[in-house]
Amino acid sequence: MIEQAVLEPKLVNKIKGKFFIPAYQRGYRWEKEHVQMLLNDIWENKDQNYSLQPVVVKKLEDDTYELIDGQQRTTTLYLILKYMKQALPLLEVNFSLTYQTREKSASFLDSLDENLKNDNIDFYHIYNAYKAIEEWFKDEKSGSLTAKASKLSILFDENVKVIWYEVDGKVNATDLFTRLNIGKIPLTNAELVKALFLSKDNGITHEKQLEISTTWDTIEKDLQNNKLWFFLTNQSPKHFATRIELVFNLMAKKKIDEKENFYTFYYFIDQIKKEDSSLKVWQDILSYFLILKEWFEKRNIYHKVGYLVAIGKPLQDIIQESQGKTKREFENGLDQAILEELNLSKTDVLELSYENNKDKSKIEQLLLLHNVETVRLLQDTSQFYSFDNHKKNKWSLEHIHAQQSIGLNKKEDQQEWLRLHKESLQSLASKNNNAQVVNGLIAKIEANIDTITKVVFDEIFHEVFDLLSENEDRSYIDDISNMALLSINDNAALNNSTFDVKRNKIIEMDKKGAYIPICTKRIFFKYYTDSKDHQLQFWGAKDRQAYIDSMIGENGNLLNYLKAE
Repeated sequence: MIEQAVLEPKLVNKIKGKFFIPAYQRGYRWEKEHVQMLLNDIWENKDQNYSLQPVVVKKLEDDTYELIDGQQRTTTLYLILKYMKQALPLLEVNFSLTYQTREKSASFLDSLDENLKNDNIDFYHIYNAYKAIEEWFKDEKSGSLTAKASKLSILFDENVKVIWYEVDGKVNATDLFTRLNIGKIPLTNAELVKALFLSKDNGITHEKQLEISTTWDTIEKDLQNNKLWFFLTNQSPKHFATRIELVFNLMAKKKIDEKENFYTFYYFIDQIKKEDSSLKVWQDILSYFLILKEWFEKRNIYHKVGYLVAIGKPLQDIIQESQGKTKREFENGLDQAILEELNLSKTDVLELSYENNKDKSKIEQLLLLHNVETVRLLQDTSQFYSFDNHKKNKWSLEHIHAQQSIGLNKKEDQQEWLRLHKESLQSLASKNNNAQVVNGLIAKIEANIDTITKVVFDEIFHEVFDLLSENEDRSYIDDISNMALLSINDNAALNNSTFDVKRNKIIEMDKKGAYIPICTKRIFFKYYTDSKDHQLQFWGAKDRQAYIDSMIGENGNLLNYLKAE
């Protein structure tokens, strides 16, 4: 489709020619809401650039084109200009349309005679679209017809564009129309950028264009690797028709909330004009991608860049900050960037509390870094932290050991909580010197589980927690020493469970192959605690201290990223 194509932006008021709409296309079908949505979008965009979807045409003869794709938009623009001409007599409408399947369609579009609107379904929709335009212009909230038409005309002359996509005259238009409309060749920013390098008269030889096309496919294939994709971005690939568009967006410094649909395409048009060489711009794209791929393959850089991207630092900024630096300077700069993003001292870390909403995001950032650094610092391993698994899940801060029955108001949740803790108590009964008390509590659960009430549940709840907790002050409950990263779980019974119940659940999940962050597994497997201090049913003071030490103790893996006291 794109070989030998002509590709350029055209302001609406610069569209010229006669457009022939062939029989293989359905007729005009836009409803009132489509027409007015287009007008509202243009109007609300004000003086910012606004690009309509590409208009794909094939030249039949001088100033006459077969309109392959974009006839709904082009017809609507024609109707808007026709209506505006009433208020602005000097306004020129420099193009016309003819539908092959509708005799006298050109004259109807020129006259818009109400008496002819019911002659066929196309005329009916065209006339109704014209009336929708009339209704929009007469909306008193937006000013007079003359003022509104004048403003819109200025926008059409300065800001509102179509992307003119003129294919080679040898292209089979029917086949191209079919391919476009079944979505196999979406005219996205990526496809349009590709056309800039493969179109005619751009100074690139045919042999070099074949090489570009092959390399393009290789880059797209590389980006199909989710490990690479989620190292580079937090965005879902579902938002991209082709993944290579991410690289172009990064180069163009396109923001996620950018309203100009074809911002990236226009960036590369400007770059080609600036460099005066399409080939030079392509070489810049290739160099850019190879740098990203090198970072992906370098273990230390992968983890530090991946972490910064995961917590929201734009990759464009990291790339910009890497310019002109040696590898060592770049890595040191990454350490500094992480430190600045966290902006915490050792004392600050110890004072973070889950009860403070502002602290929650910091706790989450620290725990993620703890997991990333734990993997990065593993010796003699090829294991990399899985940013793809991390970003495919939704994460929450989980109390390692809970002590409140928050959310346990439904009878079924209370019954599930009792069932889980009965199993834990049964395991404890065989190992506890106070087996009589444990068995008495098990019997109390069995006697009440079917007819449980909130009063009785709360009583059992506190008895279980007293038995499955250390006899100590529980002010630690919202400290980072009692927090772990877990995928969001709607199970209120599990969320409010004791350490032992959660430990059993984590083991069960791990056996089934669920993705569990390495530090979360280590917590529930008692990795951080010396074996002489193991109490498998509890998450005690020694456990919490060992956990904190792994982060900010003498050999803690977060120390390099904390500011001085």
